[in-house]
Amino acid sequence: MAQTKRKRRTKHRGNAAGTIETRGRTGRPLSADEKKKQSREEARLNRLNKQPTWRSALNRALLAGAFMFLFLLFTSKGNLVAAAVFAVLSIALYVPGGFYLETYLWRRRMRKQGLRP
Repeated sequence: MAQTKRKRRTKHRGNAAGTIETRGRTGRPLSADEKKKQSREEARLNRLNKQPTWRSALNRALLAGAFMFLFLLFTSKGNLVAAAVFAVLSIALYVPGGFYLETYLWRRRMRKQGLRP
């Protein structure tokens, strides 16, 4: 007599909890573009999951301060003292502000993922 039910082509295993586990990837290997995209996504996740530091906040503030200095130097008709004062004040405000903002965003991201506080 002919078989009425078609047999499964790949094997599945049930575990003690009753869920079905399948084997790992058995299809074609990833192409170079797919590997590159996957490694880029992993690098992005590693960067986002890294806890913020004061050093990173300082580097970001120094970069912003340098841009502010150059902008004010060109827009204030070459007033070097005013541009330097505003750049130093902006750095002093950006360091703690940037650190605490990044820490807040990191904690929220970790809580959402269920990894850390």
